[in-house]
Amino acid sequence: MAAAVKKQSGGIFLIFFFSLLSSCQSLFRGATTFERQLSVELNPGSTSVPPGGDLLHIRAVENNDTLHFLFCSQGAPALLLVHTNSSSSTVQVNWPLFSARNTSGSLKVVPESSVLYSTAVVFSRLLEYDDTNNTADPTSDFFPPYELQNFTWSRLNLSGPTALLCGTDATFTNGSLCLKLSVFDSEGRGLSPPHLLHTSNSSQMEVWLDGLLPRANRSRFLLELQAVGGAYPLSRVDTRRSIDDEFTPSIFKVSQWVSAPNGSSDVLGFVQWKPVAYRQTNPSLENATPCRHSDPRPQNGEVMAASSSLIRAFYPEPEPFGLNMSFGLSGDPFYNNTKYLSWTVLVGIGSPPVDSFSPLVIAIMAVGLGTPMILLLLGGLWVCVRKRAACSASSYQPIN
Repeated sequence: MAAAVKKQSGGIFLIFFFSLLSSCQSLFRGATTFERQLSVELNPGSTSVPPGGDLLHIRAVENNDTLHFLFCSQGAPALLLVHTNSSSSTVQVNWPLFSARNTSGSLKVVPESSVLYSTAVVFSRLLEYDDTNNTADPTSDFFPPYELQNFTWSRLNLSGPTALLCGTDATFTNGSLCLKLSVFDSEGRGLSPPHLLHTSNSSQMEVWLDGLLPRANRSRFLLELQAVGGAYPLSRVDTRRSIDDEFTPSIFKVSQWVSAPNGSSDVLGFVQWKPVAYRQTNPSLENATPCRHSDPRPQNGEVMAASSSLIRAFYPEPEPFGLNMSFGLSGDPFYNNTKYLSWTVLVGIGSPPVDSFSPLVIAIMAVGLGTPMILLLLGGLWVCVRKRAACSASSYQPIN
Protein backbone atom coordinates (compact mmCIF):
# COMPACT_ATOMS: atom_id res chain seq x y z
CA MET A 1 0.00 0.00 0.00
CA ALA A 2 2.80 2.41 0.95
CA ALA A 3 4.60 1.69 -2.31
CA ALA A 4 1.43 2.43 -4.29
CA VAL A 5 0.90 5.72 -2.52
CA LYS A 6 4.54 6.65 -3.04
CA LYS A 7 4.28 5.83 -6.75
CA GLN A 8 1.13 7.92 -7.11
CA SER A 9 2.76 10.85 -5.32
CA GLY A 10 5.76 10.64 -7.63
CA GLY A 11 3.47 10.71 -10.66
CA ILE A 12 1.70 13.81 -9.36
CA PHE A 13 5.06 15.48 -8.78
CA LEU A 14 6.13 14.75 -12.36
CA ILE A 15 2.89 16.16 -13.75
CA PHE A 16 3.35 19.33 -11.73
CA PHE A 17 7.00 19.63 -12.79
CA PHE A 18 6.24 19.36 -16.50
CA SER A 19 3.28 21.77 -16.20
CA LEU A 20 5.55 24.31 -14.53
CA LEU A 21 8.22 23.78 -17.20
CA SER A 22 5.65 24.33 -19.96
CA SER A 23 4.45 27.52 -18.30
CA CYS A 24 8.00 28.83 -18.04
CA GLN A 25 8.56 28.13 -21.72
CA SER A 26 5.44 30.12 -22.59
CA LEU A 27 6.53 32.92 -20.30
CA PHE A 28 9.95 33.37 -21.86
CA ARG A 29 8.94 32.66 -25.45
CA GLY A 30 8.93 36.38 -26.19
CA ALA A 31 12.68 36.60 -25.48
CA THR A 32 13.42 35.54 -29.06
CA THR A 33 11.64 38.56 -30.59
CA PHE A 34 13.69 41.23 -32.31
CA GLU A 35 13.50 44.96 -32.82
CA ARG A 36 13.51 47.02 -35.99
CA GLN A 37 14.85 50.52 -36.50
CA LEU A 38 12.07 52.78 -37.77
CA SER A 39 12.38 55.86 -39.95
CA VAL A 40 9.43 57.98 -41.13
CA GLU A 41 9.24 59.96 -44.37
CA LEU A 42 6.24 61.85 -45.73
CA ASN A 43 5.92 62.02 -49.52
CA PRO A 44 9.39 60.51 -50.21
CA GLY A 45 11.32 62.28 -52.94
CA SER A 46 8.74 65.04 -53.40
CA THR A 47 9.88 68.68 -53.20
CA SER A 48 6.36 70.00 -52.67
CA VAL A 49 3.04 68.91 -51.23
CA PRO A 50 1.57 66.53 -53.81
CA PRO A 51 -1.98 67.19 -55.00
CA GLY A 52 -4.70 64.74 -54.12
CA GLY A 53 -3.28 63.31 -50.89
CA ASP A 54 -0.19 62.13 -49.04
CA LEU A 55 2.07 59.11 -49.24
CA LEU A 56 3.67 58.00 -45.97
CA HIS A 57 6.73 55.73 -46.00
CA ILE A 58 7.85 54.02 -42.79
CA ARG A 59 11.03 52.00 -43.18
CA ALA A 60 11.58 49.22 -40.63
CA VAL A 61 15.13 47.84 -40.80
CA GLU A 62 16.62 44.76 -39.18
CA ASN A 63 20.09 43.29 -39.75
CA ASN A 64 19.24 41.24 -42.83
CA ASP A 65 15.93 42.56 -44.12
CA THR A 66 13.65 45.59 -44.39
CA LEU A 67 9.93 46.15 -44.20
CA HIS A 68 8.49 49.09 -46.13
CA PHE A 69 5.09 50.36 -44.90
CA LEU A 70 3.42 52.71 -47.39
CA PHE A 71 0.14 54.43 -46.47
CA CYS A 72 -1.56 56.52 -49.14
CA SER A 73 -4.61 58.81 -49.18
CA GLN A 74 -4.74 59.44 -52.92
CA GLY A 75 -8.01 57.75 -53.74
CA ALA A 76 -9.28 55.09 -51.36
CA PRO A 77 -6.96 54.73 -48.33
CA ALA A 78 -4.48 51.93 -48.93
CA LEU A 79 -1.70 50.29 -46.95
CA LEU A 80 1.12 48.50 -48.78
CA LEU A 81 3.74 46.28 -47.09
CA VAL A 82 6.87 45.25 -48.99
CA HIS A 83 9.38 42.83 -47.47
CA THR A 84 12.93 42.76 -48.85
CA ASN A 85 16.02 40.70 -48.03
CA SER A 86 18.21 43.80 -47.98
CA SER A 87 18.84 46.24 -45.13
CA SER A 88 19.52 49.00 -47.68
CA SER A 89 16.46 48.76 -49.95
CA THR A 90 14.67 52.06 -50.65
CA VAL A 91 11.49 53.45 -52.23
CA GLN A 92 11.50 55.41 -55.48
CA VAL A 93 8.47 57.45 -56.61
CA ASN A 94 7.90 59.11 -59.98
CA TRP A 95 5.57 61.81 -58.67
CA PRO A 96 4.06 63.10 -61.93
CA LEU A 97 3.07 59.58 -62.95
CA PHE A 98 2.06 58.60 -59.41
CA SER A 99 -0.28 61.57 -59.03
CA ALA A 100 -1.77 61.00 -62.49
CA ARG A 101 -2.94 57.54 -61.26
CA ASN A 102 -2.73 56.00 -64.71
CA THR A 103 0.69 54.30 -64.89
CA SER A 104 1.98 51.15 -63.24
CA GLY A 105 5.58 51.19 -62.04
CA SER A 106 5.58 54.78 -60.81
CA LEU A 107 6.43 53.44 -57.32
CA LYS A 108 9.21 50.90 -56.87
CA VAL A 109 11.18 49.31 -54.08
CA VAL A 110 14.78 48.99 -55.23
CA PRO A 111 16.66 46.88 -55.83
CA GLU A 112 13.62 45.09 -57.23
CA SER A 113 15.44 41.76 -56.96
CA SER A 114 15.45 42.13 -53.16
CA VAL A 115 11.65 42.02 -52.87
CA LEU A 116 10.53 38.82 -51.15
CA TYR A 117 6.84 39.50 -50.71
CA SER A 118 4.29 42.28 -50.82
CA THR A 119 0.71 42.70 -49.71
CA ALA A 120 -1.73 45.61 -49.77
CA VAL A 121 -5.09 46.37 -48.20
CA VAL A 122 -7.52 48.95 -49.57
CA PHE A 123 -10.40 50.36 -47.53
CA SER A 124 -12.70 50.75 -50.49
CA ARG A 125 -16.34 51.36 -49.49
CA LEU A 126 -18.62 52.08 -46.55
CA LEU A 127 -22.01 50.41 -46.87
CA GLU A 128 -25.19 51.32 -44.99
CA TYR A 129 -28.49 49.45 -44.85
CA ASP A 130 -31.82 49.86 -43.10
CA ASP A 131 -32.25 46.94 -40.72
CA THR A 132 -36.01 47.36 -40.38
CA ASN A 133 -36.58 43.86 -38.97
CA ASN A 134 -33.58 44.00 -36.61
CA THR A 135 -32.04 40.84 -38.08
CA ALA A 136 -28.56 42.27 -38.77
CA ASP A 137 -28.71 40.37 -42.07
CA PRO A 138 -27.25 42.71 -44.70
CA THR A 139 -28.97 41.34 -47.80
CA SER A 140 -31.28 44.17 -48.86
CA ASP A 141 -32.40 47.74 -48.20
CA PHE A 142 -28.92 49.10 -48.97
CA PHE A 143 -28.45 52.80 -49.48
CA PRO A 144 -26.07 54.00 -52.21
CA PRO A 145 -22.56 53.12 -50.97
CA TYR A 146 -20.00 55.65 -49.82
CA GLU A 147 -17.04 55.28 -52.20
CA LEU A 148 -13.96 56.08 -50.14
CA GLN A 149 -11.98 57.03 -53.24
CA ASN A 150 -14.33 60.02 -53.59
CA PHE A 151 -13.86 61.25 -50.01
CA THR A 152 -12.11 64.49 -49.21
CA TRP A 153 -9.19 63.36 -47.04
CA SER A 154 -7.21 65.47 -44.61
CA ARG A 155 -3.45 65.70 -44.72
CA LEU A 156 -1.77 62.98 -42.68
CA ASN A 157 -1.27 63.96 -39.06
CA LEU A 158 2.00 62.33 -37.95
CA SER A 159 3.22 61.46 -34.48
CA GLY A 160 6.33 59.30 -34.83
CA PRO A 161 5.43 56.01 -36.56
CA THR A 162 1.70 56.80 -36.15
CA ALA A 163 -0.45 58.54 -38.76
CA LEU A 164 -4.03 59.80 -38.52
CA LEU A 165 -6.23 60.29 -41.59
CA CYS A 166 -9.81 61.57 -41.57
CA GLY A 167 -12.20 62.09 -44.46
CA THR A 168 -15.71 63.12 -45.38
CA ASP A 169 -18.03 62.48 -48.27
CA ALA A 170 -19.68 65.32 -50.18
CA THR A 171 -23.06 64.10 -48.90
CA PHE A 172 -22.02 64.21 -45.23
CA THR A 173 -23.78 66.90 -43.24
CA ASN A 174 -21.77 65.93 -40.19
CA GLY A 175 -19.28 63.33 -38.99
CA SER A 176 -16.20 61.69 -40.48
CA LEU A 177 -14.45 58.40 -41.16
CA CYS A 178 -10.96 58.14 -39.66
CA LEU A 179 -8.08 55.68 -39.96
CA LYS A 180 -5.09 55.55 -37.64
CA LEU A 181 -1.98 53.61 -38.69
CA SER A 182 0.58 52.48 -36.11
CA VAL A 183 3.87 50.75 -36.99
CA PHE A 184 5.90 49.00 -34.29
CA ASP A 185 9.58 48.41 -33.71
CA SER A 186 9.06 45.43 -31.36
CA GLU A 187 6.50 43.06 -29.91
CA GLY A 188 3.77 44.51 -27.75
CA ARG A 189 0.05 44.93 -27.30
CA GLY A 190 -2.42 47.66 -28.18
CA LEU A 191 -3.10 50.10 -25.35
CA SER A 192 -6.87 50.09 -25.79
CA PRO A 193 -9.36 47.25 -26.44
CA PRO A 194 -9.24 44.85 -28.16
CA HIS A 195 -5.54 44.93 -27.11
CA LEU A 196 -4.29 43.12 -30.22
CA LEU A 197 -0.88 41.49 -29.93
CA HIS A 198 1.56 42.87 -32.49
CA THR A 199 5.14 42.20 -33.57
CA SER A 200 7.75 44.21 -35.44
CA ASN A 201 6.50 42.49 -38.62
CA SER A 202 3.01 43.98 -38.34
CA SER A 203 1.14 47.27 -38.29
CA GLN A 204 -2.17 48.20 -36.72
CA MET A 205 -5.02 50.10 -38.32
CA GLU A 206 -7.84 51.56 -36.24
CA VAL A 207 -10.95 52.58 -38.17
CA TRP A 208 -13.80 54.59 -36.69
CA LEU A 209 -16.97 56.28 -37.86
CA ASP A 210 -17.85 59.25 -35.69
CA GLY A 211 -20.88 61.55 -35.78
CA LEU A 212 -22.21 60.54 -39.19
CA LEU A 213 -25.94 61.14 -39.50
CA PRO A 214 -27.44 57.79 -40.61
CA ARG A 215 -29.95 57.68 -43.44
CA ALA A 216 -32.41 55.63 -41.34
CA ASN A 217 -33.20 55.24 -37.66
CA ARG A 218 -32.26 51.55 -37.83
CA SER A 219 -29.09 51.84 -39.88
CA ARG A 220 -26.22 49.39 -39.62
CA PHE A 221 -22.90 49.58 -41.46
CA LEU A 222 -20.43 47.39 -43.32
CA LEU A 223 -16.85 48.17 -44.31
CA GLU A 224 -15.53 46.74 -47.57
CA LEU A 225 -11.87 45.72 -47.71
CA GLN A 226 -9.90 44.54 -50.73
CA ALA A 227 -6.48 42.92 -50.55
CA VAL A 228 -3.66 42.03 -52.92
CA GLY A 229 -0.97 39.51 -52.04
CA GLY A 230 1.45 39.42 -54.97
CA ALA A 231 1.66 35.93 -56.45
CA TYR A 232 -0.35 34.55 -53.53
CA PRO A 233 -3.44 36.66 -52.77
CA LEU A 234 -5.19 36.78 -49.43
CA SER A 235 -7.82 34.23 -50.37
CA ARG A 236 -9.02 32.57 -47.16
CA VAL A 237 -10.03 33.47 -43.62
CA ASP A 238 -9.00 31.15 -40.79
CA THR A 239 -10.62 31.28 -37.37
CA ARG A 240 -8.57 30.37 -34.32
CA ARG A 241 -10.17 29.75 -30.93
CA SER A 242 -8.72 30.23 -27.47
CA ILE A 243 -9.72 29.56 -23.88
CA ASP A 244 -8.21 32.88 -22.78
CA ASP A 245 -10.16 36.16 -22.98
CA GLU A 246 -7.90 38.06 -20.58
CA PHE A 247 -7.17 40.93 -22.96
CA THR A 248 -10.51 41.04 -24.80
CA PRO A 249 -13.23 39.94 -22.37
CA SER A 250 -15.94 37.64 -23.80
CA ILE A 251 -14.04 37.23 -27.10
CA PHE A 252 -12.53 33.77 -27.57
CA LYS A 253 -11.79 33.91 -31.30
CA VAL A 254 -9.44 35.65 -33.70
CA SER A 255 -9.92 35.82 -37.48
CA GLN A 256 -7.01 35.76 -39.93
CA TRP A 257 -7.28 36.63 -43.62
CA VAL A 258 -4.14 35.00 -44.95
CA SER A 259 -1.99 34.57 -48.01
CA ALA A 260 -0.68 31.02 -48.28
CA PRO A 261 1.00 29.30 -51.27
CA ASN A 262 -1.26 26.60 -52.71
CA GLY A 263 -3.34 26.33 -49.56
CA SER A 264 -0.39 25.31 -47.38
CA SER A 265 -0.03 26.11 -43.69
CA ASP A 266 2.85 28.52 -44.39
CA VAL A 267 1.51 32.09 -44.19
CA LEU A 268 3.21 34.85 -46.19
CA GLY A 269 0.98 37.77 -45.21
CA PHE A 270 -2.09 38.36 -43.10
CA VAL A 271 -4.88 40.66 -42.00
CA GLN A 272 -5.87 39.78 -38.42
CA TRP A 273 -8.69 40.99 -36.19
CA LYS A 274 -10.85 40.00 -33.28
CA PRO A 275 -14.58 39.86 -34.12
CA VAL A 276 -15.53 42.83 -31.97
CA ALA A 277 -16.20 46.52 -32.51
CA TYR A 278 -17.03 49.29 -30.05
CA ARG A 279 -19.83 51.86 -29.90
CA GLN A 280 -18.11 54.45 -27.70
CA THR A 281 -14.92 56.47 -27.92
CA ASN A 282 -13.71 54.76 -24.75
CA PRO A 283 -13.94 51.07 -25.73
CA SER A 284 -15.00 48.64 -23.03
CA LEU A 285 -16.92 45.41 -22.56
CA GLU A 286 -20.13 47.36 -21.93
CA ASN A 287 -20.12 49.02 -25.36
CA ALA A 288 -18.70 46.11 -27.38
CA THR A 289 -20.62 44.73 -30.33
CA PRO A 290 -19.78 41.63 -32.41
CA CYS A 291 -18.74 41.86 -36.03
CA ARG A 292 -18.83 39.30 -38.83
CA HIS A 293 -17.03 38.89 -42.14
CA SER A 294 -18.15 37.59 -45.49
CA ASP A 295 -16.15 34.99 -47.42
CA PRO A 296 -13.33 36.49 -49.52
CA ARG A 297 -14.25 36.71 -53.20
CA PRO A 298 -12.19 37.65 -56.28
CA GLN A 299 -12.53 41.28 -57.31
CA ASN A 300 -11.90 43.25 -60.48
CA GLY A 301 -8.22 44.20 -60.44
CA GLU A 302 -8.64 47.12 -62.83
CA VAL A 303 -11.41 48.65 -60.74
CA MET A 304 -9.31 48.28 -57.61
CA ALA A 305 -6.25 49.85 -59.25
CA ALA A 306 -8.34 52.77 -60.49
CA SER A 307 -9.55 53.47 -56.95
CA SER A 308 -6.07 53.85 -55.40
CA SER A 309 -2.90 55.57 -56.59
CA LEU A 310 -0.80 53.22 -54.51
CA ILE A 311 -2.19 50.02 -56.04
CA ARG A 312 -2.00 51.42 -59.56
CA ALA A 313 1.60 52.54 -59.03
CA PHE A 314 3.00 49.33 -57.56
CA TYR A 315 1.08 46.38 -59.02
CA PRO A 316 1.07 45.87 -62.82
CA GLU A 317 -1.87 43.44 -62.73
CA PRO A 318 -3.39 43.16 -59.24
CA GLU A 319 -5.52 40.13 -58.46
CA PRO A 320 -7.51 41.25 -55.43
CA PHE A 321 -9.88 39.46 -53.11
CA GLY A 322 -12.47 41.37 -51.12
CA LEU A 323 -14.70 40.88 -48.10
CA ASN A 324 -17.23 42.87 -46.09
CA MET A 325 -17.02 43.43 -42.36
CA SER A 326 -20.49 43.89 -40.84
CA PHE A 327 -21.02 45.34 -37.39
CA GLY A 328 -23.70 44.32 -34.91
CA LEU A 329 -25.97 41.33 -34.39
CA SER A 330 -29.73 40.97 -34.13
CA GLY A 331 -30.92 42.80 -31.03
CA ASP A 332 -27.82 45.00 -30.73
CA PRO A 333 -28.27 48.78 -30.59
CA PHE A 334 -28.33 50.51 -33.96
CA TYR A 335 -25.69 52.99 -35.07
CA ASN A 336 -28.07 55.85 -34.29
CA ASN A 337 -27.83 54.93 -30.60
CA THR A 338 -24.32 56.40 -30.17
CA LYS A 339 -23.37 57.56 -33.68
CA TYR A 340 -19.97 55.97 -33.15
CA LEU A 341 -18.33 52.74 -34.31
CA SER A 342 -14.69 51.61 -34.13
CA TRP A 343 -12.82 48.51 -35.29
CA THR A 344 -9.12 47.50 -35.14
CA VAL A 345 -7.12 45.27 -37.47
CA LEU A 346 -3.50 44.13 -37.89
CA VAL A 347 -1.72 43.91 -41.25
CA GLY A 348 1.62 42.13 -41.46
CA ILE A 349 3.92 39.62 -43.09
CA GLY A 350 4.77 36.10 -41.98
CA SER A 351 2.74 34.14 -39.47
CA PRO A 352 0.15 36.13 -37.48
CA PRO A 353 0.91 36.77 -33.79
CA VAL A 354 -0.40 34.10 -31.43
CA ASP A 355 -1.78 35.09 -28.04
CA SER A 356 -0.54 33.29 -24.93
CA PHE A 357 -1.31 33.55 -21.23
CA SER A 358 0.20 36.55 -19.47
CA PRO A 359 2.69 36.08 -16.59
CA LEU A 360 -0.08 37.05 -14.13
CA VAL A 361 -2.42 34.34 -15.41
CA ILE A 362 0.43 31.83 -15.47
CA ALA A 363 1.25 32.66 -11.84
CA ILE A 364 -2.40 32.30 -10.80
CA MET A 365 -2.67 28.98 -12.63
CA ALA A 366 0.58 27.77 -11.08
CA VAL A 367 -0.65 28.64 -7.59
CA GLY A 368 -4.16 27.31 -8.21
CA LEU A 369 -3.00 24.01 -9.70
CA GLY A 370 0.31 23.67 -7.90
CA THR A 371 -0.93 24.11 -4.35
CA PRO A 372 -3.26 21.07 -4.43
CA MET A 373 -0.53 19.01 -6.08
CA ILE A 374 1.99 19.97 -3.40
CA LEU A 375 -0.55 19.15 -0.67
CA LEU A 376 -1.22 15.77 -2.29
CA LEU A 377 2.50 15.13 -2.54
CA LEU A 378 3.09 16.07 1.11
CA GLY A 379 0.06 14.01 2.14
CA GLY A 380 1.41 11.00 0.27
CA LEU A 381 4.81 11.36 1.90
CA TRP A 382 3.19 11.69 5.32
CA VAL A 383 1.17 8.49 4.73
CA CYS A 384 4.34 6.69 3.66
CA VAL A 385 6.18 7.82 6.80
CA ARG A 386 3.28 6.79 9.04
CA LYS A 387 3.02 3.38 7.38
CA ARG A 388 6.74 2.79 7.74
CA ALA A 389 6.64 3.82 11.41
CA ALA A 390 3.66 1.54 12.08
CA CYS A 391 5.41 -1.40 10.42
CA SER A 392 8.56 -0.81 12.51
CA ALA A 393 6.56 -0.63 15.75
CA SER A 394 4.64 -3.88 15.10
CA SER A 395 7.64 -5.96 14.00
CA TYR A 396 8.73 -8.92 16.27
CA GLN A 397 11.73 -8.38 18.55
CA PRO A 398 14.38 -11.12 18.34
CA ILE A 399 14.58 -13.48 21.38
CA ASN A 400 18.06 -13.65 22.84
